[in-house]
Amino acid sequence: MGIIDMKQIQRSIYLDFLIRHIDKNIIKVISGFRRCGKSILLQSFKEALIKNGVAALNIIYIDFEDIKNEDLKEYHSLYKYICGQMQPSSMNYILLDEIQHVSDFEKAVDSLFIKDNADVYITGSNAYFMSGELATVLSGRYVELRMQPLSFKEFYEASSLSQNDYLSEIYEKYVTDSSFPYTIQISGKQTDIQEYLNGIYNYVILNDVVGRLNVSDVKTLLSLIKYVFANIGCPLSVNKITKSINSTGRKIDNKTVERYLTGLLDSLLIYRVDRFDIKGKRFLKQNSKYYVADAALRYLIVGRKGQDTGHILENVIYLELIRRGYEVYVGALRNGEIDFIAKKADGLCYFQVSESTIDESTLDRELQPLKKLDDNYPKYLLTLDEINAEADFEGIRKMNALKWLLDE
Repeated sequence: MGIIDMKQIQRSIYLDFLIRHIDKNIIKVISGFRRCGKSILLQSFKEALIKNGVAALNIIYIDFEDIKNEDLKEYHSLYKYICGQMQPSSMNYILLDEIQHVSDFEKAVDSLFIKDNADVYITGSNAYFMSGELATVLSGRYVELRMQPLSFKEFYEASSLSQNDYLSEIYEKYVTDSSFPYTIQISGKQTDIQEYLNGIYNYVILNDVVGRLNVSDVKTLLSLIKYVFANIGCPLSVNKITKSINSTGRKIDNKTVERYLTGLLDSLLIYRVDRFDIKGKRFLKQNSKYYVADAALRYLIVGRKGQDTGHILENVIYLELIRRGYEVYVGALRNGEIDFIAKKADGLCYFQVSESTIDESTLDRELQPLKKLDDNYPKYLLTLDEINAEADFEGIRKMNALKWLLDE
């Protein structure tokens, strides 16, 4: 695969979001896992502003991971610098990249927000930078765009493989090479990909989890991560995780497991999907499921023995659902479970995900929970089957998962 300019990867959903909010009296917050493409998105937005007639002098872009901006990592200095750069008689577009590096940044952001000629956009690489003072100070005055690494469709369109290979082969590349944009440039160079993923993983663990939580027993934390990664898509309770880790000879209690899980969720390395009792119309506190931000990171930590391709597919579908703006839950029934309830303001969709349902018993097992539902919301069965990939079972639509991923 040839070298690809990362700006050539069309991330139209995210760029359109920013364009829709231009000049609206609200702070635009872009959160997302490290190296998912936030900085490139901000640069693309800057180019879109200029293309739409905004003068370069009216755009103030600061990357806080660039050492030249080290002196601006204190909120007084940052505020003073930006005010000195602003054009007094016209709108200024202030783009602040990886702002979590600035101490008390929310004070500078709030002060800029109240100016009539400031339109503020900020990015951050973890959820907790939005969970404290900023969310409190700016309550009701910001919109958040949660960005992810490449979707399967974005990967497919950016990859030269799409011209020659079967969808299944491209999907294999997607889940094993990684969905991080940069890995497209080094596709086929497995050593380089492993080193890149290792760098991302170690940085996130050491800075966003160990550093923030002051973790002293890093080996136990790593054991917990490996256990959660190995069991994506499986019902997990805090007590179950605690017992599993203690059975290996390490010592941890439920409170510490909860603390570590919160840190991992805040780092955006993992996602938790809670269970919803469909008949009882209530959320259940136990046995949530967890998914990882990128399937290749899971292979990096757990290895590929067994591969668990069914749960990997489930992981990909979950990420796509939240990318499409759904709230997602696991559907709990008395004698069965629905993989995903996907909710938007205009209604619900139900999804079962299975690697294959060619076997009749597997097909029946996957259809039964959906057949128990007594409403008229859309119901889908997504598989990797290429034979008998499309079918209708009493209103339950079976589709090829990869084609569904390409069809927005």
